[in-house]
Amino acid sequence: MAKQNIDWLKLGFSYQPISKRYVSNYKDGKWDEGGLSDDPNLVLNECAGILQYCQEVFEGLKAYETVDGRIVTFRPDLNAERMYASAKRLEMPPFPKEKFLEAVDQVVAANADWVPPYGTDASLYLRPYMFASGPVIGVKPSDEYQFRLFGTPVGPYFKNGAKPITICVSDFDRAAPRGTGHIKAGLNYAMSLHAYIHAHNNGFDENMFLDPATRTYVEETGGANFLFVKKDGTLVTPKSASILPSITRRSLVDVAEKMLGMKVEHRPVLFSELKDFAEAGVCGTAAVICPVGKVVRGDEVVAFPSGMEEMGPVTKKLYDTLRGIQLGTIEGPEGWVHEVK
Repeated sequence: MAKQNIDWLKLGFSYQPISKRYVSNYKDGKWDEGGLSDDPNLVLNECAGILQYCQEVFEGLKAYETVDGRIVTFRPDLNAERMYASAKRLEMPPFPKEKFLEAVDQVVAANADWVPPYGTDASLYLRPYMFASGPVIGVKPSDEYQFRLFGTPVGPYFKNGAKPITICVSDFDRAAPRGTGHIKAGLNYAMSLHAYIHAHNNGFDENMFLDPATRTYVEETGGANFLFVKKDGTLVTPKSASILPSITRRSLVDVAEKMLGMKVEHRPVLFSELKDFAEAGVCGTAAVICPVGKVVRGDEVVAFPSGMEEMGPVTKKLYDTLRGIQLGTIEGPEGWVHEVK
């Protein structure tokens, strides 16, 4: 199949509609068969539960063209499982995992001409999401829901290379103790927007949220998990019940431990420990890893020895290995790369 007539090397990280998307509806206690649609628009009742009480969960993953021309997705089974758990937490009927994986395959296969060619460092970003579509005015779960999955071709998150960023410790809390910080719901991201704009207005690239109970432990940014590297090369990732279980972070931990022979610690990380680390980064689907050069908390500045010019050597090795697995230049663990037929 011929590719779309797009200048793939000039793609940004923004939305443009593609040919097909997947839609399924939940009504009368069950999900319908679901299928592909040409229409990127939807019509909602003015009293739909998503508009009144924010019942919505979502996921994010990518489809790539590998070095040998295959079209693949990366660990979509984990996205299906996380979305299932997120929906249960918001009292939504979980979308079956098997149907989720079928929807991913259907959308990618139907839009194969939108998957950027290998070597462009671009991908087809996929956004599965579900929301309360039925009318509800009393505070309760809706009776009707819709699951949708669309895609959009995107370029690399960093056009000029992954330059280290400067982060500020936020004065705001991202999630409450025993709240919804561990699920992927739009309401969590809405909560972080004010802090994000506040950070940008003060010259910072991103926020570091601390634990809301004591404000002494590192949690995450508004949309990515943290990782740190000790001076002896040990990889450290923060642990908290309020942190979203990032698929990228979990994959990087496995790469570090099982492929690169690194020592890994997944544990609570005190903010006071940051001065002892050699490297830092944030990780997620969009960029894989973004290096962090500095963290600022009031008058205190933590500058990592890896500097502000490039990724540290350990972080770079992790990044290159995971990207190699995704693009087929490095053989990864069995089942990580799913070929779309």
